[in-house]
Formats: sequence, structure tokens, C-alpha cells
Amino acid sequence: MPELPEVETTRRGIAPHVQGETILGVEVRQSRLRWPVPAQLAAVVKGQLVRRVHRRGKYLLLELPVGHILLHLGMSGSLRLVAEGAPVGKHDHLDFLLSGGRVLRLNDPRRFGAALWCEGDPMQHPLLINLGPEPLSDDFTGGLLYRRSRGRRAPVKTYIMDSRIVVGVGNIYANEALFEAGIDPRRAAGRIGAARYQVLADRIQAVLSRAIEQGGTTLRDFVGGDGKPGYFQQSLKAYGRGGAPCQSCATPLQEVRLGQRATVFCPRCQR
Repeated sequence: MPELPEVETTRRGIAPHVQGETILGVEVRQSRLRWPVPAQLAAVVKGQLVRRVHRRGKYLLLELPVGHILLHLGMSGSLRLVAEGAPVGKHDHLDFLLSGGRVLRLNDPRRFGAALWCEGDPMQHPLLINLGPEPLSDDFTGGLLYRRSRGRRAPVKTYIMDSRIVVGVGNIYANEALFEAGIDPRRAAGRIGAARYQVLADRIQAVLSRAIEQGGTTLRDFVGGDGKPGYFQQSLKAYGRGGAPCQSCATPLQEVRLGQRATVFCPRCQR
């Protein structure tokens, strides 16, 4: 599913073409997404200027003078910009017609995405209010991870994937960050010291930053393209490499399941 780097790459891809445009209309072909598309959405946003496109966790927010459109890509969704009148695909569920003659189109084959409306402060929306800090912000530190982990018996991988602790550290990037930090993903979160949490926080930020940078270079065309940023699979050191030799010590990587998610680690380098 799209993780934080893919959502951020999407934001960067569409923002220059959407900010400053006026929404001339909305076409909802399928309202039954993860949550129903609000019936009043088209009427509320018509004629409104898109002031800014920003992100909170895996949610994209289109800021209008009267509120915010909250978009989520779900398990397999994507956003792209197409010309007005472009052919409509089977899973093209929602269009925002923009004043510049383009359409911002939501494609969502599995319909786990969302398009919601929020008046007032979007950070108080029920889907956003309990989210932890952004991993690339100054609020995210090793000290925060350490303090919140005290007494926790859950595996550290599960802990850093909890969006109430920090947003956007999905399965791929949790595997990679723990590998680079030399921390066994199965270790209890509460049994890791402050110094190692600082290393982990640094590695989370480095892995996500690299993924965003490479996502921006593997797919630049959000205008008329498929709108799907590519994962930086050519750089993966752990995820998807179970049984392959560790790039540091050549020991075969082990794969287990934690929280129903594939977890790959080096039994020698990670402790």
C-alpha cells in the first residue's frame, strides 16, 4: 500500500498543478469507498480556490477557504492529473475539475481510500487528532521513542508502526530502519535504551528521506501519467529479501511475521 514516502511524492507531484486552481466541479462515480463520499461534497467545494496541498501522515489535505478535502489512497489508490475529457477507467471513482482545464482523478481499485470533507481545524478531525508526530519533523526524536516505550512489551517493530507513536512508518520502512539501526525487530520496545532509540530515530528519518528522494526521481509524471510513485526497491536491504545474504555480513536474512506483517532481519547484525 502507499506509505508515507509515496504519499509525500504524490503531494509534491500534484501540488504545483493544483494549488491556485479553482474547483469548477466534482464528479463522483463511486461513493462507496472506505467511508462514503459526503453527499454534499460537490456542492460545498464548487467554486472554491485550492490554497494549498499538504499532508498529515498518509492523508493528503486540499486546503480551501471554507475547509479541507481529506484524501487517503487506501491500499492501492493513486491520484493523477489528466486532461478534461480524458477517458475514464474502471476504477476512476472521483474527479475534481480544475480551472486550468485539468482533472485531479482518484483511482482506487480496492476502494479502501477516502475522500472526506472537514470544516474547521483539520487536525481536530477524528482521523487525525490522535496521530503521533511526523517522522521528519523536529518533534520526532529518539528521546520521544524512548519515553513512550517504557514498560511496553510489544516488539519494537510493532511499536514504531503505531501511528499514535509516530506517523507513516509502514512495514517496508520499519524493516529498513531497524536493519540500519542494528536492532532486532522482535525485541520488546521497553527493553531498548535511549542511545539505541536515538540511532533508530535517525535511521527512520534517513530511510524515509531517501525513499522520498528516490520516489521523486522514479516517477516525475503526475500529469497524464499513472500517478503511482515507485518504491525504492533497488535500495532495499531487508524488506523482501528473506533468505538472501545480509549485505553487511553475508548471513542469510531471516523472515518471520510480526503483527501479521512480513518481517526480515539479520540474526547476526541485529540484536
